[in-house]
Amino acid sequence: MSSLSVLSLPTETPGIAGVAADFSQDNGWTYLVKAVLIVVFLLTSVLIAIWFERKVVARMQLRPGPNVHGPFGLLQSLADAMKLLLKEDMTVKAADKFVYLLAPMISVFCSLLVFAVIPFGPEVRIPFTDYVTPAQLTDFPVAVLYILACASLGVYGIVLGGWSSGSTYPLLGSVRSTAQVISYELAMGLSLVTVFIMAGSMSTSEIVGSQTQLWWFLPLLPAFVIYVISMMGEVNRLPFDLPEAEGELVSGYMTEYSSMKFAWFFLAEYINMINVSAIATTLFFGGWRAPWPLSAINDGMFNEGWWPILWFLAKMWAFMFLFVWVRGTVLRLRYDQFMKFGWKVLIPVALGWVVLLSIAQGVRQFGDVDTRGFLIGAGVLAVVLLAVLWFWPDPKSKAKTDGPTAGAGSDPGAAQTADVEFDAFAHGYPVPPLPGQKLPPSPRRRSAAVPVPDTSDTEEGPRA
Repeated sequence: MSSLSVLSLPTETPGIAGVAADFSQDNGWTYLVKAVLIVVFLLTSVLIAIWFERKVVARMQLRPGPNVHGPFGLLQSLADAMKLLLKEDMTVKAADKFVYLLAPMISVFCSLLVFAVIPFGPEVRIPFTDYVTPAQLTDFPVAVLYILACASLGVYGIVLGGWSSGSTYPLLGSVRSTAQVISYELAMGLSLVTVFIMAGSMSTSEIVGSQTQLWWFLPLLPAFVIYVISMMGEVNRLPFDLPEAEGELVSGYMTEYSSMKFAWFFLAEYINMINVSAIATTLFFGGWRAPWPLSAINDGMFNEGWWPILWFLAKMWAFMFLFVWVRGTVLRLRYDQFMKFGWKVLIPVALGWVVLLSIAQGVRQFGDVDTRGFLIGAGVLAVVLLAVLWFWPDPKSKAKTDGPTAGAGSDPGAAQTADVEFDAFAHGYPVPPLPGQKLPPSPRRRSAAVPVPDTSDTEEGPRA
């Protein structure tokens, strides 16, 4: 049997258990067309996102932004893409050639896989035909776990790209990305667990269907806040762009890449921004459902047909605007602040919220308690706890400022953090001073401070 006839065979399964969308009418050609449309949508969205980000940041900084190529500078992103395509492609001699080429492909491929389970809308009718199909490529009962798996595999492209470059700075950037993804994927996964508990499913179409009366970001506000913070750390965006950190790592893991290999990494970063925005829309903001009061007009007419795709795109681009807004207003965190916030604040608060919500759902199933009031009170408590943990003074910093000064009888450990001179080259290599320590004055400054004696009137006479 030829491949064309295989593609034309319809699927015989009436549906998938635990999935709201009905794919029984889809065949191989339908899946192929949907996959191509999703890839085209993502590539086009990346071009628009680059232009959108430059325009919005320029407006925030009182600059014109792209305004030459095309109307309103709309063709500027296309010009940038053509520049990367036509630039000289260089390969580092010290690099592992196979892994060096494979790394950017891994990042792009994993980023393209996520939208396979994102629902753009309910069932839609193809114009001029009677064919009805869900506005979604596919779905299965553990679709969100599939999304997390794709996001986890994507970091291998960054790690392998930094390692295979044969250079120190890319290696440091790739190691940073490993720690970053491990830290913030834990908090992100815990925030999504609460959605699974409330919706009773990990299918994306089922989760959207469970938000008919109430979008989950309202009762699960702490989980939503944790997800928004974690998604920015997950895609290496300000204030969490530590894998690149242009100030000290010279673009990080991408330092030794050029031309289209660099463009693949650049493309993967923006596609991942679109991915996490679509996930936030699907799991917390009702997915493709129309906002109130449009959803209540004429028995929900705006939740049928092609209208839901418009609502989905509007919500997704609202999260994209949040990315740009944060980039234009917030500075990059230090690495220690970043890791402390992830492990000591986000993960404990997310875990505590999961426990509270699990108790509430258990009481709801086996007891007679006002669950809504319990959830609202628990949410307020979680937000207060997050604020207390964030603004609580660090006892170590207080000890450094109030500790004893170096001297006779003082603790050597305390003397090291006191206001004393610090030898940065004591162990053979330069290290920065800790808070409370100060570097000795440089030899040049020290020599400038010493007055030069006047020898013009000495017994030997003036110098020639």
